Amino acid sequence: MLKVAVSGAGGFLGWHVRVLLRALGWPQPIVLSRGDLADPDMVARKVAGVDRVLHLAGVNRGEPVDVAAGNVHLAAQLADGLKRCATPPARVVYANSVQAGNGTPYGDSKATAAQVLTGAGIDLDDVLLPNLYGEHGRPHYNSAVATFCQVLAEGGRPEVHADRELSLVHVTDAAARLIGALAGGSWDPTMAPLRIGVKELAGRLVDIAATYRTGEIPPLLSRHDVRLFNTYRSHCFPAHYPLALPRRADARGELVETVKAHGGPGQTFCSTTMPGITRGEHFHLAKVERFVVLRGSAEISLRRVDGAEVLRLPVSGDEPVLVDMPTMWVHKLVNTGPTELVTMFWTNEIFDPDRPDTWPEPVEAVRTAPVAVGA
Repeated sequence: MLKVAVSGAGGFLGWHVRVLLRALGWPQPIVLSRGDLADPDMVARKVAGVDRVLHLAGVNRGEPVDVAAGNVHLAAQLADGLKRCATPPARVVYANSVQAGNGTPYGDSKATAAQVLTGAGIDLDDVLLPNLYGEHGRPHYNSAVATFCQVLAEGGRPEVHADRELSLVHVTDAAARLIGALAGGSWDPTMAPLRIGVKELAGRLVDIAATYRTGEIPPLLSRHDVRLFNTYRSHCFPAHYPLALPRRADARGELVETVKAHGGPGQTFCSTTMPGITRGEHFHLAKVERFVVLRGSAEISLRRVDGAEVLRLPVSGDEPVLVDMPTMWVHKLVNTGPTELVTMFWTNEIFDPDRPDTWPEPVEAVRTAPVAVGA
């Protein structure tokens, strides 16, 4: 369990690093904001004695001259603070890019930034990251995956102007590599990539969206299938939920089709919950979990990890709906009615007690103040 400081903690990669640290139960990271980086004495105070400084802050988009100067400037600010530190950190981990040194303003500035950090005199782990994708990426900024998912979630169709092969790594795998986590059930620090063409990627996401439009589960046959699906779902939440389920009734009773899965493992289970009792209070990093209340009334509450806003969805067995829990959102189910609650649950994997991918955290209590995006 290491003590970690992070620059760029409010960005896409930074948020996923904080989520993984939360799941592992490591201490909350020390955040180095852009304002902190501008004050070398502040940097020195904040990083004194930490095990690892993750330098994630960078400039990815903008005018070429601003991108080129921005990445080097941020590295220089951090290096200045590190040199002033009375008790220097054991290691600096730099979120570099596979594009480093490729002759572009971005690639060359990332390579120069690595040299600047080396000059601080502290052990540097220079991690060359490929294209990252995952939940809550910014469209037209973080990755083509985020852009395609947002377009599809809004009912459009992605456009591919030029086809080329991508090497895609899920951002949780990158986070695990950066913090030095051992291999786990939901992450792979070796960052095994998905190699796929842009056109094929768009087609796969189009198929996912088309299948999921009515709540059917697309084929989830590999780790990247699951993670692409979870990434798409993050762009659908909360606007697309709850999703009404068709109900058929005759003299014998009623029938509700709760899950139609097109391939891959899965597990279905059912629970009863007494009035006023709560189930859940946890989040998942990769597991797909569906709730369907079949009898009684309940409230499903959700909060994005490290966020403050709690979303509340009332549900009832009188009008069955499905709600799929978004990954990296804490959630719970409370019986709000006077009678026993009957709920069906479905997950895309058979429960493994050694790797449950279930991380306890209360929905209502936020342990730390949210980090502002871009911090």
